[in-house]
Amino acid sequence: MTHTSASTPPPPASLLPVAVLLWLAGLYLRVPILVAPPLAPFISSDLGLNQTLTGALTTLPILMLAIGAMPGSLAISRLGPRNTLVLAMVVMAMGSAARGLAPEIVTLLTASAVMGLGIAMMQPALPALLPRWLPPHHVAMGTAIYMNGMLMGEFVGAGITLPLLVPLLENSWRLTLLAWSLPALLVAAALFLPKRDLARPTERAAWLPDWSNPLTLKLGLLLGLSASMFFGLNAYMGNLLAQTGHFDKLSQALFCYNIAQVFASLMMLKMARQWVGRRSMITVTAVISVAGTTGAIALEGWWAIASATLMSFVAGILLILLVALPPLLARPGETGRLSAGTFLVGYTLAFTIPMLGGVVSDMTGDVRHSILVMIAYSVLVLPLIRTLDLKPARAESSGS
Repeated sequence: MTHTSASTPPPPASLLPVAVLLWLAGLYLRVPILVAPPLAPFISSDLGLNQTLTGALTTLPILMLAIGAMPGSLAISRLGPRNTLVLAMVVMAMGSAARGLAPEIVTLLTASAVMGLGIAMMQPALPALLPRWLPPHHVAMGTAIYMNGMLMGEFVGAGITLPLLVPLLENSWRLTLLAWSLPALLVAAALFLPKRDLARPTERAAWLPDWSNPLTLKLGLLLGLSASMFFGLNAYMGNLLAQTGHFDKLSQALFCYNIAQVFASLMMLKMARQWVGRRSMITVTAVISVAGTTGAIALEGWWAIASATLMSFVAGILLILLVALPPLLARPGETGRLSAGTFLVGYTLAFTIPMLGGVVSDMTGDVRHSILVMIAYSVLVLPLIRTLDLKPARAESSGS
């Protein structure tokens, strides 16, 4: 049976529905994770959780983003990126919804881990799907679209849940989780509407990260720079402001800090085709990210918050610049494993570097030292940018 080649551009009329599907899939990369913090007080009160277990509702799925990268790559090599994305969204939705039915903490954390696994499998599937759904000159834009959905999901999940959705659902955290989770099944079903890439791969492609490819480790280490500073400063913001006597500004600080990444993704919708693949943009955004993080601990009050918000904005741009590289630099059949390796390294570091910073901070009694650990790591990996080979790979003659 013949099917459309991956190199054949879809008709223009099909680009808008594809863009909508990419955006909705991107939204569910973060909404299920970021609804946990606003619901945490309700869950903790109902199930009697301590602070560690309450925090695990958010940190466990983030850890799964690294652990689940390999199953995602394996599924892409066996099922194809579209089928993998559908499967991953179903796993994510069912795991997320199961949290709302959990009678006790073990079931709740197990469901959270399953949800995180689904999201982790979605991450390499999306960039692997782009070359099959979009013509080459739209791949960078496709990345910007689903990343805009992802970053919007961070803001919507954290910002809309408590003031709007919870009151509508009679202050039930269980119903709120179900309301956020189940619509993802409709998105998963809609992913079959575009007529491209319906077939499974005709050959079993390699799925383990190619560690002999320098890009795998380099992109992962640089992704760790962006993600560790964003997640780390987010985690320690309250303690940092409390130490400097500005804890009363925490709510406004977190709002500005997280919405900055939404604006970053909006800018990338405009500038993706001009900026993606340019070493100079990666360098500038990485350096400004480090400078903004440094300002967050060197300054106080609103100046520190403004510096942190600048870092969040620029780190959001850097994140998109890095995530957009695998579909640009790898052949379509190699995109999944390159993305998976990048996410494996990047999100492992996004979890471990802030944790290491916390250990150092506990030893010294100064929360600023936790941020200094992230800055030190970032300065160490900055020189890698100069060594990146940013030549696009030649497309394969046929796709599946």
